[in-house]
Amino acid sequence: MFLFFFGGMMSLPSSRRSIVAYLVLVLLDCCWDAASGQLSYSVSEEVNPGMNVGNIAKDLNLNVQDLESRLFQLVTGSKRKYFEVNLKTGFLYVNERIDREELCAEEPKCMVSVEAVINNPLKLYRVEIEVKDVNDHSPSFSTKSQILDIAENTLPGFRFALSEASDADVGKNGVSAYKLSPNEHFTLATHKREDSISPELVLQKPLDREKKAHMQLVLTALDGGTPPNSGTSEIEINVLDINDNAPVFSSTLYKVQTLENVPIGTTVFTLNATDADEGTNSEVVYSLRSKDQDHILDIFKIDPDTGVISVKGKIDYEDRKAFEIRAEARDKAQPPLSAHSKVLVEVIDVNDNTPEITVTSLMNTVNEDAAVGTAIALVSVLDRDSGKNGEVKCEILNAVPFKLDTNYKNYYSLVVDGHLDREVTPQYNVTISARDEGSPPLSSISIITVHVSDVNDNAPSFPEPVINVYVKENSKVGTVIKTVTACDADVSNNGQVSYSLLDSNSKSLPPPTMVNINSETGDIVSLQSFNFEETKTFQFKVQATDSGVPPLSSNVTVNVLILDENDNNPTILAPYSEHGSVNSESIPYSAEAGYFVAKIRAVDADSGYNALLSYHLSEPKGNNLFRIGSSTGEIRTKRRMSDNDLKTHPLVVLVSDNGEPSLSATVSIDVVVVESTADIQTQFRHVPIKEESFSDLNLYLLIAIVSVSVIFLLSLISLIAVKCHRTDSSFSRYGAPMITTHPDGSWSYSKSTQQYDVCFSSDTLKSDVVVFPAPFPPVDAELISINSGDTFTRTQTLPNKEKVSRKQFP
Repeated sequence: MFLFFFGGMMSLPSSRRSIVAYLVLVLLDCCWDAASGQLSYSVSEEVNPGMNVGNIAKDLNLNVQDLESRLFQLVTGSKRKYFEVNLKTGFLYVNERIDREELCAEEPKCMVSVEAVINNPLKLYRVEIEVKDVNDHSPSFSTKSQILDIAENTLPGFRFALSEASDADVGKNGVSAYKLSPNEHFTLATHKREDSISPELVLQKPLDREKKAHMQLVLTALDGGTPPNSGTSEIEINVLDINDNAPVFSSTLYKVQTLENVPIGTTVFTLNATDADEGTNSEVVYSLRSKDQDHILDIFKIDPDTGVISVKGKIDYEDRKAFEIRAEARDKAQPPLSAHSKVLVEVIDVNDNTPEITVTSLMNTVNEDAAVGTAIALVSVLDRDSGKNGEVKCEILNAVPFKLDTNYKNYYSLVVDGHLDREVTPQYNVTISARDEGSPPLSSISIITVHVSDVNDNAPSFPEPVINVYVKENSKVGTVIKTVTACDADVSNNGQVSYSLLDSNSKSLPPPTMVNINSETGDIVSLQSFNFEETKTFQFKVQATDSGVPPLSSNVTVNVLILDENDNNPTILAPYSEHGSVNSESIPYSAEAGYFVAKIRAVDADSGYNALLSYHLSEPKGNNLFRIGSSTGEIRTKRRMSDNDLKTHPLVVLVSDNGEPSLSATVSIDVVVVESTADIQTQFRHVPIKEESFSDLNLYLLIAIVSVSVIFLLSLISLIAVKCHRTDSSFSRYGAPMITTHPDGSWSYSKSTQQYDVCFSSDTLKSDVVVFPAPFPPVDAELISINSGDTFTRTQTLPNKEKVSRKQFP
């Protein structure tokens, strides 16, 4: 059973195998009375793996040939297996590198215990191997540098403790001695206690910080190995100062010069005293002696930290030409030491009086049409200095239409030297400079403001020569249709503008009967309500006049364009135009979907959208047999007839324009269903069956065609005449309105002035001719096209010149 257990244990991982083996050994030790023995070996650390430690088979009296068959093995209690047995030779050998310091740390004796186990019969042996130390470590200090602060007055013989070195080795391989680098001030003493040795630094010679403030020594630690290993640590010694030196000035007397009137705070001189000590013992504080020099303390001051002597009061050469300043330098030690010095300050005279400029005005303002040479003001200059410092040169610094004329010494006249324009520059700031000949020269500046008064030299002006005004027809009387504004660059009465109307050479009604203008505000007010169908445009002029002497004026042309309003209802044309009459149409019972029933025609006296008509059909409830083209007015069937349909269908057609609000007209038609086509031909407004002979109906048709042709030719001739003889070129930009037919029965509409438009129906059975009056449009251009799908598209450019907009209507 035990053989099987150990055989299975060999297949486990090494870490788990060692733990299991250890537990088995404990169990065996407790439960079985097995034979046991103990062996001891020794080996040095750091030997190469594979080195033999001893013949364990021989020492245990075991046959080498039985080791493998009896499963001889070593069991350790740790994860690392430092030793192993060669089952072929029976020797115990080193399995991996052994580091004594890692294994046993600072223990004086390092032992490794293993258990040897053999089966058949089971026997357990304890083996102890001593790991002997070798000198493989050098002494080391916990810090590479040690700092000692020692006062320079420390007495010889004083001792200073130093940091000890440590060595991972034990016994004689540990730290055994110290030595100090050679120097003239310190020696080394050591103290040995038990297994450690400690160093001390002993002062042998007095220190002087002023001679040598810092020293560096090297402390070396040696172990007892062969050969010995060593480690070093630097000792930095800082010699601390004591106050044994007084401050020293570089000179007992200093001479400096300064200008009079220098600004307060100006540096005159900087004292510098040095102290050979350090720290607070070398920090110097400067001061001015207060005894017998009160006048000095009023003029000068000294910075206690930097020694800068600066100006505290006004220095005037005329009051005092020199100053003697007595200063003191004192260190901060206790008690302090001090030194004294004198500073002689010589004052230099300077040009300290600036010229003074006095201006006497001769007039408050100068007219903008003043002649060149007109005197405006008198200028005088005074300098209290003498000699070169009192000689003054006066001039104008900026570019202005003025100059200075010299009258006599230091007296000048300011006169006009160029053209003045109040509208460009209403006032001038004349900068006069006076500079003396001193060194350095002094100068002063005086600014004279010259106001320019206005004369009436500018006429009122409008922003543009022609003004177009758009007015809706039927607007209220008294409405302000436009406010004109003219600007006058002059001021006061010269810039006050009044407005009036000027009669034009137009053949239409005179402007005073149509509009009036407010003379003060420029508001143009309508005196009547305009009708687009009667008057489409008229023109007049507005004059703007200022109140100057003499008055000046300018004109602007005003074009008034009347905008159409939707104030006319659609008119239904024959044959359905009789008010209150009952209209009827007939259709055969066999009519297919889309069968033509009738065509409603209507016109509108308005123009543009207001004249664009659409058709809508109303049937009795539950009847959905007919439809009408919204743009063509053609009534057609939607489907075939059925037996359930009525024989008579009353229809109401609503014709509405596209104005805002929309106006409309209605017409009633009774549609009668007949059995045969022959009945329709007799009832459909008496349209005769085509015959070989020339009938009365054919004659009427021929007359109608000739009439249409004549009307079309007359319209074309009128259009050409209007374009050739138009008197007012300002309205030539408006195109002519036109309604044209297309092969599919749709038509296009555009607006113009003084023309009639002709519309043709595409239906051959019920063709018609419609003549539309074409009003004058107040807009640039407008085109309306209606296609066969009962939709129309309008393109319009508004008077304010906005971009073209397109819109689809159902």
